[in-house]
Amino acid sequence: MLIEVLSRIQFAFTVSFHILFPSFSIGLVTFIAIFEGIWLKTRNPHYLHICKFWTKVLALTFGMGVVSGIVMEFQFGTNWSKFAYMVGDVLGVLFTYEVLTAFFIEAGFLGVMFFGWNRVGPRLHYLATLLVLFGVTFSAFWILSANSWMQTPAGVVLDGDKFAVTSWWNVIFNPLLWPRYLHMLLAAYISTSLVIAAISAYYLLKQQHLEFARTCFSFVMWALLVLLPIQIFLGDSAGLNVHQYQPIKTAAMEGVWETQYGAPLLLFALPDQAAEKNYFELKIPKLASLLNTHELNGELVGLKSVPAVDRPPVFVVFWSFRVMVGLAGIIFLLAITGCILRYAKKLYDYPIFLKFCILSAPLGFICVITGWFTAEFGRQPWVVYHYLRTMDAHSPINLHHVLISLAMIIVVYGIIFGVFYFKYFFRIVQAGPIASEKTVDRTFAYMSPSAIKK
Repeated sequence: MLIEVLSRIQFAFTVSFHILFPSFSIGLVTFIAIFEGIWLKTRNPHYLHICKFWTKVLALTFGMGVVSGIVMEFQFGTNWSKFAYMVGDVLGVLFTYEVLTAFFIEAGFLGVMFFGWNRVGPRLHYLATLLVLFGVTFSAFWILSANSWMQTPAGVVLDGDKFAVTSWWNVIFNPLLWPRYLHMLLAAYISTSLVIAAISAYYLLKQQHLEFARTCFSFVMWALLVLLPIQIFLGDSAGLNVHQYQPIKTAAMEGVWETQYGAPLLLFALPDQAAEKNYFELKIPKLASLLNTHELNGELVGLKSVPAVDRPPVFVVFWSFRVMVGLAGIIFLLAITGCILRYAKKLYDYPIFLKFCILSAPLGFICVITGWFTAEFGRQPWVVYHYLRTMDAHSPINLHHVLISLAMIIVVYGIIFGVFYFKYFFRIVQAGPIASEKTVDRTFAYMSPSAIKK
């Protein structure tokens, strides 16, 4: 039991670190691709400055994502060998598809994107940027397909103690894939927009790099205003699917113990798993049923409908879900406030708002982490839903090995990803886009005079 708990903590720790870097990378590549396209259209060097600055941040972030992901994958063999043996014919193939169709593409063209500004033509460089964008986006598709299959395992049968695939189409396009994949993509875009807004707000407060900061700040404020309503819609779609295929997860998210119609939405509560009840409930009548079934008196299955051993850790699922939704609401208010200030012509010179934008930089990533907690803790006690329990999936390894590896990972991750990443990240921010602007003249050197005039 202790080996299982420690192995779960170790995997959760490494995944929590890792998921931040791909999310940031997806958003950054998308942002850079948009502005590089604008630069090619306008030939305005201002947009090239923006691309070059954020490409530096992308290079740092992408490298960290690769390193943190390698450690995570090794744990399938070291800590979760029974899981790897049982699902290897399914997830092993999906991960191979991810490498062959996505990672090779993004890795192959990253060098051109990072170092090809003065070595290849502008259109070829933009093609490389678009291929990197395709790679990171398609990579996310395969990862979400694999994880969603663990939530709703379709297209397989158990052949002895291993899964055998009966339909690859059903495995890949399992019931939870599309709403979760699109929800994750938008979470990456929103999280990245908040970081860009924070750095731009910092420059605006310092009265530095004003043209750069205003352009970036204005763009991401518009982006947040557009993305957040779409994200709310996708979150609603994901919630409907979860209620359909994982009703006990929904029960944990809403703190519903007894099966009921017209279940209230709990704004606040302290779930007690041992007592099978909630304390200090603050609720809105019927709203949980309306949100999860789109019917005012819709039925929500209660946690007590299954044995106690089949219930997820309710307190964690209940509160991680509320943190995610609550912070998303704050981000939406930030976007609306930005729209109001833009209308009042005070978007760039309202210090309180700019400081709030700086403080809001991590909110999107906290939403990503708490959303992942909701999904993964809510699936428990299953690692493959209704097929394989987590307690039966870990490796028969020595307790001391798990303790030592966990301690080393915490220390090393804390130093590399907690200290060195932010050290070099803040160094890039302090240097600002000026360092990139020095190379602009050389960049234009490979363009013909007629191309520049266009």
